[in-house]
Amino acid sequence: MRIISLNAWGGKLHEPLLQYIADVDPDILCLQEVTRTISAKQDWHLYRDHDVELPQRANLFAEVGAVLLGHDAFFSPTARGELLERDEAVFSEFGLATYVRQSLPVIAQASGFVHGEFSPDGWGAHPRSRNAHCIRVFDYKRRFPLTVTQFHGLRDIAGKGDTPARHAQADAVIDLIKRVWPGHERLVVCGDFNVLPDSVTFETLGKLGLTDLVTSRGFTDTRTSHYPKDGRFADYMLANEAVGIVDFDVVAAPEVSDHRALLLDIE
Repeated sequence: MRIISLNAWGGKLHEPLLQYIADVDPDILCLQEVTRTISAKQDWHLYRDHDVELPQRANLFAEVGAVLLGHDAFFSPTARGELLERDEAVFSEFGLATYVRQSLPVIAQASGFVHGEFSPDGWGAHPRSRNAHCIRVFDYKRRFPLTVTQFHGLRDIAGKGDTPARHAQADAVIDLIKRVWPGHERLVVCGDFNVLPDSVTFETLGKLGLTDLVTSRGFTDTRTSHYPKDGRFADYMLANEAVGIVDFDVVAAPEVSDHRALLLDIE
C-alpha cells in the first residue's frame, strides 16, 4: 500500500503536480493547502495578503480527483475567503483533501479543528484555523485495518517554535485520532506540521507509539528549491511499530510544490 502526504501549495505547480500524482498512483493521498471554488469562471485565482501574492488553482480538489478516478475524495475546509479573479473577488474554500482508492473501504473517519474554528467569511487573523482528517480503512488483500491521520499545523508569523497554541494543537490531534483508531493497530500520522524536529508535538504523538520517519531516517530537508528561506523542516510522517514499512522517501524530484512529497510504502 502506498501513502503520500504533500502540501500542494494551492496548485501553483499544478501540471507537474498532477503528472506526479498520476505517475505514483497512491492508494491514499493526503494533501494540504487545497482549493475549491464553486463559483469560479477561470482556472487561476490570486491570493493576496499584504506583501504576499500567490497564484492558486480555482478547483485543485476536483483536478486531483480527475486524475485519481478510482478513488473516493474527501474535502475538509478550514476557511472560505476571497481570492482575486481578474481583479474581482470570489469566495474560495481552502483546506485538506484526502483521496482513498475505492478498493480500501473507509470504515471510520473523523474530521475536526485542532486550532480555531471554521471561518466562513474570510481567512481570519494569524495564526489561522487548522483542521485534521482521520480515516480508518480496511485492506482486503492484506487483511488488516489501517488508520491514517493528516493535519496542517498552524502557521505562526513569529516562527516554528513551540507555543501554547501548538501544545494545544498536538493534544487536539491526539483526541481526534482516538475517535477513530481503536489502538494496537497500524497507525500513520502525516502532514505539514509547521514545527521544528524538537517540537513537543513529537513527544505528544509519541504517546501513541509513533516515530517520525523523516528525522529518524536521516532526512534533513522537506522543502524544494521553490522555498528560499532557512528552516528546511516542515513536513513529517509518523508510524507506529505495527506498520510494516517497505520503503520511505522524502521525494527530492520532481519538484511539484515548495514542499517535498513524503512517500511511504507498507505491507
